[in-house]
Amino acid sequence: MLGVVSWGSALATFVLPGWLVGVLVLLGVGLVVRRHRLGRLAPVQLAWLLAGAAAAGSVLLNVAAVAQSPVAGLARAGASVHVLLEVRSDPVLKKGKFSTYVMFRAQLSSVTGRGSHYRVRAPVLVIAPEDWRSVRLDSRIRAVGRLDVAESDDLAAMLATRGPPSVIDRPAPVFRVADRVRAGIRTAVASQPAGPRALVPALVDGDGGALPDDVVADFRTSGLTHLIAVSGTNLTLVVGFVLIVARWIGIRARGLIVVGALGVVGFVLLARAEPSVVRAAAMGAVALIGMGSGGRERGTRALGVAVFGLMLFDPWLATSVGFALSACATAGILLLGPLWRDALMRWLPQWVAEAIAVPLAAQLACTPLVAAISGQVSIVAVLANLLAAVAVGPATVLGLVGGLVAVVARPVGQLIAAPGAWCAWWIILVAQRTASLPVAVLGWSTSARGIIGLTLLCLVLALVLGSLLARRGLSVGIAAVLLTVMLVPLPTPGWPPPGWILVACDVGQGDGLVLNAGRGTGVVVDTGPDPALMNSCLRRLRITTVPLVVLTHFHADHVDGLSGVLEGRRVGGIEVTTVADPEERSRFVRGLAERAGVPVQEVRYGETRTIGPLHWQVLAPSEDPPPESDSRPNDASIVLYVEIRGIRILMMGDEEPPTQKRLARLVPGLKADVLKVAHHGSRYQDPELIGGLGAKLALISDGVGNDYGHPAPETLRMLERDQMIVKRTDTDGDLAVIVDHGLRVRTRMPRPPPRPGA
Repeated sequence: MLGVVSWGSALATFVLPGWLVGVLVLLGVGLVVRRHRLGRLAPVQLAWLLAGAAAAGSVLLNVAAVAQSPVAGLARAGASVHVLLEVRSDPVLKKGKFSTYVMFRAQLSSVTGRGSHYRVRAPVLVIAPEDWRSVRLDSRIRAVGRLDVAESDDLAAMLATRGPPSVIDRPAPVFRVADRVRAGIRTAVASQPAGPRALVPALVDGDGGALPDDVVADFRTSGLTHLIAVSGTNLTLVVGFVLIVARWIGIRARGLIVVGALGVVGFVLLARAEPSVVRAAAMGAVALIGMGSGGRERGTRALGVAVFGLMLFDPWLATSVGFALSACATAGILLLGPLWRDALMRWLPQWVAEAIAVPLAAQLACTPLVAAISGQVSIVAVLANLLAAVAVGPATVLGLVGGLVAVVARPVGQLIAAPGAWCAWWIILVAQRTASLPVAVLGWSTSARGIIGLTLLCLVLALVLGSLLARRGLSVGIAAVLLTVMLVPLPTPGWPPPGWILVACDVGQGDGLVLNAGRGTGVVVDTGPDPALMNSCLRRLRITTVPLVVLTHFHADHVDGLSGVLEGRRVGGIEVTTVADPEERSRFVRGLAERAGVPVQEVRYGETRTIGPLHWQVLAPSEDPPPESDSRPNDASIVLYVEIRGIRILMMGDEEPPTQKRLARLVPGLKADVLKVAHHGSRYQDPELIGGLGAKLALISDGVGNDYGHPAPETLRMLERDQMIVKRTDTDGDLAVIVDHGLRVRTRMPRPPPRPGA
């Protein structure tokens, strides 16, 4: 209860108006005073009130300290400054429109600007040139740059630096040692295949930056994302191994407590002392406490204390999805795991019962929150975690030991880490196979009614599942039903609708469209950001053959779902735009195509193609994007003018207004019945092009709750003003354009994209 009160108080202080928070505080104080006078005030109730007040006070003090910092004032003025900063996170390389840059968090300790000098402690986000990539965590650097207003209230400003870094203090020795160990872990698996080579560092210390995008997508779909991010699982395995070694050499009692504490500190240093790592360390420590004698009672108390401490340490965690998932999973493991383990032990060995009960409890506790975020309920998560569990421990421990040894003896370290890499290969295989099952996830409504209903269902399951798991026949029967659901695609009555010619798949924030070429054949135009969602849409449409995939441009929200199209289908070829930008996504596409044996060719302006009833012409790109282009990849998007069964469809990519205007000039009098709106319905549209089409139907492909504000209200008003029927994937789900006695559109339940868990 301590954790719930402190977390709820912090969250309420963030989201509720200040006056309402004040009213609630006064009501709480009044209630306490009244109960005290009546002699009904229990000490624990007073403790809860004090904890809630402390959490709320932490929010107010921290937010005020950041907002009222002199740095925030200089940022609002856009001041140029000289600063002294301390690096608080590893630099991350980013690719911008015009150049590559790095981003990292830092704390300003000194700032001079607008004729004044300040000594401060202000958190900032630094945006720096690529040559800052080599700066190390805990370094102290002098820099010159310009301050701007931060988008997050946990930052005082954003700092855009100029010139190379001037390092005045190297990291402390403990950070240098941590860097050497991290490098040793990478060295220990350097000779292994790409997947295991990237996964082992992710398992040990959360260093998953080298994981291929398709592997990350598989882990997300299969419910294994917690393995490739810093989580309580990482700490439990690493510190648990340290404690086993300590016991083996004879350390007992209080000595083990000291070793465990040192292990937690060492893990935090190894994985980087960032808020997400501290949160993971706290949850992992709670899990370790829960494994001991009297673990359930001690663990729940420790969880409450950990949540309260985290609210004081970093109150912004109250609004973090990762924190919420970690806390819910830990609570589920502590409260439900032992009960379900004991029930299963009536007919299963203890190690099997624990292997099933732990992921099942964590998954059930997190299900409502995951569904609210992603609009999905995972069916394969428990199975995937069960299959992967046997390899996670060896891969983590052997990777850590191999990395430590590789610091002083590289060949020996590689020899030790090799079996760990083999275990990592198994984990990747589990993720790939479970993610590719016909029904890996089920769509779920993100409405209040849908989430409340799911929460009540989970509460009922939490109450009755223990008695069900104790019965062998019933448990085996339930497992068989779930396995059948995973292996056999669920029927979708009435889908695809008869007479469909085009479907805009609900693939989240991206484009994924299918043109009907007849008899299980479809031409795919863009593949969205997620392979599983694209694959599911094609399965629902019963598409087994794809003669051509057209990728309008190389942004991730248009190409990252390509593996979902290639999975289990005959694909004849891939056609791409003439501008290979961003280069890494172009390489990603060509790498997938090469492994699948599918040829790739660039589109030619004006070319025409006919496949079955489909006939189309390429209207863009006609030449390199115009000089005034704000986004070269967007303006190089392929535009298709498709005719099928007498219906004309204009399929735009992400063209910006200058390119749209040029299209209107190059193809005067362009008419269409259906418009696939450019750039997910952003506000950057050319009214003359859209108004001149005479289209009856406009399709917008965008994701639920996307950060871009798509579709823009002004674009919706413009389409409605031009008398178009507007359908959107974020509110309507899959959109099927039908030709029978006229032109119609039919929708299917929304299916938002999955997002990473914690």
